Amino acid sequence: MTESFPRLHARTRRFTLGVPRNFTISPDGGRVIFLRTRSGTDPVTCLWELDVASGAERLVVDPLALGAADEDLPPEERARRERSRESAGGVVAYATDREVRRAVFALSGDLYLADLASGEARRLPAAGPVIDPRIDPTGARVAYVTGGALHVLDVGTGADTSLAEPENDLITYGLAEFIAAEEMDRMRGYWWSPSGDRLLVARVDESPVALWHIADPANPDRQPVQQRYPAAGTANAEVTLHVIGLEGARTAVPFEQEYLVTAAWDGHGLAIVTLSRDQRTMRLLSADPDTGETTLLREDTDPAWVDIVPGVPARLSDGTLVWVADSDGGHRLVVGDKPVTPPSLQVRAVLDVDGDTVLFSASGEPTEIHLWTYTAGTLSPVTTEPGVHSGRRAGGVTLVARQSLDTEGMTVTVGASAVRSLAERPGLEPRVSLVRAGERELSTAVLLPSWHVPGSGPLPVLMDPYGGPHAQRVLSARRMFLESQWWAEQGFAVIVADGRGTPGRGPAFEREMLHDFTMSLQDQVDALQGVAALHPGDLDLSRVAIRGWSFGGYLSALAVLRRPDVFHAAVAGAPVTDWRLYDTCYTERYLGHPDEGHYERSSLLGDAEKLERPLLLIHGLADDNVVAAHTLRLSSALLAAGRPHTVLPLSGVTHMTPQEVVAENLLLLQLDFLKKSLNITG
Repeated sequence: MTESFPRLHARTRRFTLGVPRNFTISPDGGRVIFLRTRSGTDPVTCLWELDVASGAERLVVDPLALGAADEDLPPEERARRERSRESAGGVVAYATDREVRRAVFALSGDLYLADLASGEARRLPAAGPVIDPRIDPTGARVAYVTGGALHVLDVGTGADTSLAEPENDLITYGLAEFIAAEEMDRMRGYWWSPSGDRLLVARVDESPVALWHIADPANPDRQPVQQRYPAAGTANAEVTLHVIGLEGARTAVPFEQEYLVTAAWDGHGLAIVTLSRDQRTMRLLSADPDTGETTLLREDTDPAWVDIVPGVPARLSDGTLVWVADSDGGHRLVVGDKPVTPPSLQVRAVLDVDGDTVLFSASGEPTEIHLWTYTAGTLSPVTTEPGVHSGRRAGGVTLVARQSLDTEGMTVTVGASAVRSLAERPGLEPRVSLVRAGERELSTAVLLPSWHVPGSGPLPVLMDPYGGPHAQRVLSARRMFLESQWWAEQGFAVIVADGRGTPGRGPAFEREMLHDFTMSLQDQVDALQGVAALHPGDLDLSRVAIRGWSFGGYLSALAVLRRPDVFHAAVAGAPVTDWRLYDTCYTERYLGHPDEGHYERSSLLGDAEKLERPLLLIHGLADDNVVAAHTLRLSSALLAAGRPHTVLPLSGVTHMTPQEVVAENLLLLQLDFLKKSLNITG
């Protein structure tokens, strides 16, 4: 290996470059369109096509050949990429017509149309910098957003029409608001009708949302970036829906609840999903596009919260509803009004509906995710080998993407053909033991140095969690543990544990975190003690460190503040320190409204005087998700309490750290800090 792991880890964007993604299968099942960079270190994403019968791949769009090597992105597109955690460049998103004959995409704010048969890509004359272009199902027109306005361009004539112009600078048409993109995985704000003659469009008014400023202290000559940020307990953006015809006629589609979760418009009609502010009630509504009148199709309630599940609503060929709901202790697939999966199988997402066949992902064992189909009353497993699987289905053809602990990288198969992965080899092999630790039998991964002989002597311990709800670290996929194994090779016994609130074990386990984030700390302690019992003599419990980012950063700081008897040093990256400063949808889902009184227990600021262990706080000053005020306020409280600590500000860095040098040196600086803090020599 010619490069160090930290450098390669940074150059490859955590080994995601070169991995195929964003698959679309043609209706006849004969072709697969996908995105992939040319190599594992190339950050420019290209559009490709696979012929399923022959297995031949064809490069359809190379941004460099189009002269788009240097990206000049409009601010709205930069924000979209931050919300989706997109670290690559080039063609990072595309949309096709119904027959998958044409694809549209944006490059450096320009609009492009690709003929997938000929491979010809041409620039279309857009009215301004392009955001989220989508071609209509017939392939005749392209919609896009520019300057907050929704435009439609006729592919044949080049005629461009503005269908909805913002009334002022705080209004947009056709874009997802911050909360939808960051917390509900809704990255779009408009939907074409099946016939391509009109669109359902979200109008977003941000005027009620508090105005924040993201300053750049390293460049005091620059104006602070203004951002409308809906902090917990404050106003959200106002979102309304309108059906807009190509001639500009507008019909309002009213809904009562606070959040627009998603919409779907197919041959069976128009449907929208909404969610109440307290997230305890979700409604599925059908809408008449001619009148805007809505009809309640189903309402789901939960005393804690109702989960947003990707891929629903969907329909079988006869219009039968496909949904996911909690029933008898499980996340279950519902077809019509009947649950069709057992409560023990936790449904993760509906991936596709191909005629009368539903392809979905689900977990029996929480560390694995498998593919299943449901057809005419029959459940069938698509994957059975251990691992983490995702997929797509169309034209009777199923694409399977698999990661596992026994294979390197990702394998993608479509029938007898395969889509190549060009990802770099990491140069180290994770030695992962998946165990159930503690009295709650928490899913836990244990990684030891490759050179360590069990029982030969105790190793300092590094807890490496995320630890928060709705996210899972312990999965049967090798890529999940590459960075953890690097830490192990530096001389640590590394423990990664998923506590209460994490998915894969059912609604009751997830909802235990209601109103109290601090229980995640107790789960880390339980996992540590459980692993120590399983590995007698291998863990030095007098030298235990913890590191994490985002919620993991919060958990790391919480650990040294409240359990210094267990944790002896911490690295907290981009930590949430005061939950009143985090956004409405995420925070209120778990802690409720601030007026309900559940925030103080989970805040870190009141614990500043308790710090007696080394703590390194890291924060990107350009972070617009967990703003730098979180770290600065905790640092101020620690200073006021006379508690020594270290702060590492990252100029120009957001919640992600895609910059190669920054990402590489962050690992090395954390290693140096923890070695000194735990008195590790050699």
